[in-house]
Amino acid sequence: MEQSFFGRDAGMNSEDVKKLVFSLGAQLCGIAGIDRFEDAPKGYHPLDVFPECRSVISFACSFPTAALRCRIPAPYTRIRNSITAKMDAIALDLCIGLEENGIGAVPVPTNESEWDERTGRWRSIISLKHAAQAAGLGTIGRHSLLITPEFGSMVWLGAVLCSAPLEPDEKKEPICQNCGLCVKACPVNALHQAEMNQSACWEHAFGTDEKTQSWVISCHRCRDVCPHLLGSQNSPGSRNT
Repeated sequence: MEQSFFGRDAGMNSEDVKKLVFSLGAQLCGIAGIDRFEDAPKGYHPLDVFPECRSVISFACSFPTAALRCRIPAPYTRIRNSITAKMDAIALDLCIGLEENGIGAVPVPTNESEWDERTGRWRSIISLKHAAQAAGLGTIGRHSLLITPEFGSMVWLGAVLCSAPLEPDEKKEPICQNCGLCVKACPVNALHQAEMNQSACWEHAFGTDEKTQSWVISCHRCRDVCPHLLGSQNSPGSRNT
């Protein structure tokens, strides 16, 4: 096996890494050790992507909530597309900053999926919401979305795999109380089983608007009805440093 050119004893600790992440525009940041991914699907473990990975840096930005109340889908769709690019830019700049300090780093694409033939599902190269849960940003709710104390489920996620064994954050206690409101609200019954019916959800929520001939996200009812939509702290200026 070839020896890595990244030093094991880099000059950055967890707090240094978080300061860098926040300086790049993220609002939340947490770190998970590689040992927290034992249940990752085959082929989608951080080590399947980056064999030198020792820590996963998860970060998030808040998603403007007023878009949920719009009568047309264009604002929500535009925010989603723009914030996706923002998260990818933060991940890239973070990788550059880490490598300048001798830490190997690989960005996880924010909104790119590939077909997993083994399970019949679309997957990111690693699950961003499971990485965020492992890093202590929040917990995954019944609607399959990450819920954070600061911003509820109105967050967008990014992650970077890195070669440094950074100090991990404590994981959160479960936030979702399984009230079932999201299950009842889903117009295509995508949440009736323990695992979300991905194809039913995506086929209903995403697609081309016949009138405007533009691609839009036309459904977010599971977010709308969630009691934890805005989080318990509801503090847009929060920094968990």
